[in-house]
This record gives sequence, C-alpha cells and structure tokens, in this order.
Amino acid sequence: MILVTHGVIGAAAARLFPDRPILALFAGVISHFLVDAIPHWHYPLFSLKENKENPMNRDMVMGWKFLLDIFNMGLDFTAGLVLPILFFQGLGNLFNPSLAVLVGALGGMLPDALHFAYMKLRSEPFFSIEKFHGWIHSKTYLDKQHLIGIGSQIALILAVVLVSKALLF
Repeated sequence: MILVTHGVIGAAAARLFPDRPILALFAGVISHFLVDAIPHWHYPLFSLKENKENPMNRDMVMGWKFLLDIFNMGLDFTAGLVLPILFFQGLGNLFNPSLAVLVGALGGMLPDALHFAYMKLRSEPFFSIEKFHGWIHSKTYLDKQHLIGIGSQIALILAVVLVSKALLF
C-alpha cells in the first residue's frame, strides 16, 4: 500500500478512540499490518537495492535516486496526513485536526518508515518489526498492474471513509 492509503485507513481506525490518542495511534499501526496483508500496488523506489535470496538484506542507496524517492514519499506522506483531515473533518479543520485523526494517520504510516530505520540500523526492535512486516505482507504484488493496483487502493480508501462516516458520523 502507499502511504496515503495507510494514512486514511489509520485515521479511520483511530476515530474509534477520539479521546484516547495512544489507542488511536495503536489502531493506526495495527490497521497498517492488516491492510498490508491484502494484495496491493506500490510505486517504484528508485534507490531500493533488493536481495531476492534474503529480503532482510535490502537497502536504500544514498544518492540522487534517493532524493527522488524522498520527494515522492514526502508527497505521499503529506497526502496521507491531509486527506484524512479533509475526509473526516472537512476543509475548515485542515489546520486544526483532531488528535485522533492525526495520530491515527501517523500510526498508519509509521511501519513503512520503520523499513528505512531497519535498513540503516539493522538492530532491535527494528529487526523484529521488519521480520513481522515481511511475514504479514501480501506476497502478491500488483505493481505491474497499475489500473487494478491503484484502482483497488482508491476503492479501499473510499469504502473505508464511507463505512467510517456511516458508523461514526
């Protein structure tokens, strides 16, 4: 999944705990792992160096490709914070979001940031989180099926927003 999808779903899960920011954060984190189990699409990371024999040995190589990746991930991250606020609170609250929506979105995106921490530090607790993330992550990738992959994430976002609004107004 891309960060914006995780952010919206994390915020939706966090809305179950509007006055409990720690639970809202954990709801966002848990939602990340649950939806990563669904086959999905990823945009390319140009600086990613894969190791097919041992996925735990992958890395992101510093350089101009890494800067391009940071830019793309930054746009994705920003959308992952802004869209949940717009969907769940409206434009008038863009600069005054609820704490639950904000920490839920951040929690939903946090596990993907921990990939980078693992690649650079290769120590606990990042090793165990990375191993769990790899275990729960769908082994079916839709990366070459752009229409299905992107379309399914848009549909998932819309479904989650609609269900969340129906249940929690």
